[in-house]
Order: sequence, then C-alpha cells, then structure tokens
Amino acid sequence: MSPRNSVLEAGRTRQRIVERALVLASVEGLEGLTIGRLATDLGMSKAGVLGHFGTKQSLQLTVVDAAAEMFAREVPQRARGLPSGLAHLDALCEAWVSYLERELLPGGCFLTAAAAEFDGRGGPVRDAIAGLESLWRRDLSIHIRRAVTEGGLPATTDPDQLVYELVGIMLALNHSLQLHHDKRAPEHARRAVQRLLRTD
Repeated sequence: MSPRNSVLEAGRTRQRIVERALVLASVEGLEGLTIGRLATDLGMSKAGVLGHFGTKQSLQLTVVDAAAEMFAREVPQRARGLPSGLAHLDALCEAWVSYLERELLPGGCFLTAAAAEFDGRGGPVRDAIAGLESLWRRDLSIHIRRAVTEGGLPATTDPDQLVYELVGIMLALNHSLQLHHDKRAPEHARRAVQRLLRTD
C-alpha cells in the first residue's frame, strides 16, 4: 500500500471510529464510552482504536467536535441564505425543533445529554461543551438583536431572556422525546416558539 493510500485508509478508519463513538456516547454518555466496546463493535483491537486518539479524553473531545458539526449542519446551516431578522430566527428555531424531532442519534441531542453529564465537573471536556453552548447562545442573541433592529420583534425584547426561554423549550422537547417518547412534543415546542416570536 502506498503512503498516500495508507493515510487515506487511516482517515477512513478514524472516521468510522468517531461515527460509532458518537452513536454509543449519545446513549451511554461520554464516560460510558469505552475503548473495549468500540473495538468490539468495529472488529478492531483496543490498541488499534486507541492508536488513533492516544487517550480516552482525546477521543471524547473528538466526539464532542463531531456532535457540534452535526448540529451545525442540521440547524444553523439550514437557515443559511435566508434574510436576517425574524425570518432567519424563525427558520433557525424550526430547524432546531426538526433536528430534535428526527432523532438523528439514538440518545437524542448529544450536546444536551453531554451538558447534563459534565455540568458539575471540571476539565477540558466540560469546557469544550460549555464553550459550544455559549457560542450557540451568542449566535441566537445576535439573530434576536437583528430581529429587533429590523422591527420583527418589539424594541422592548430582552435578548438574554428570549435566548433563555428558547433554550428551555428545546431542553423540554428533548426531555419529552427521550424520557416520555411524547410524539406531540414537537408540536408543543413549535407553538411555544411561535408565541415567543409572535409568528403565529
């Protein structure tokens, strides 16, 4: 095998490991993600799996990055190209509900579960998760402020409060879908968002 093919094959193997790890961690948590389980599932040796990451923490951080890429693809990128303001904010929220509703991972929203798992801890994994959530909240706040500036939302709108309430709706939606298997939950979430954005 040529060096170039060897690098390509290593990249494909690493991607397979990350994809499987993301699925497993969505159900069992990042701490429940073990090299042994991954190796068994993928028909690899433990050394073969670990060789791609070096440490379990490095694997965990890679999985967090993969989850962030999935979220970006399924939520903000779906609203790309739409005019700024309320239309963009409304599209973002619809994409967010749809992302949760479609349950792309067996454990629901990975980042929501990981935040609950690591919120009381310290360390690089917790910091990565918190950083991603802070970036998303900042982006939502920016879109809210644009909607206010363009007249889509009242001038009295408190962006921080609205971000808090939108996040709360989505947390409730994920909880209802995962814990109670409530198929009506996405519609409840949509109505709650519409009331907040005055788009109904």
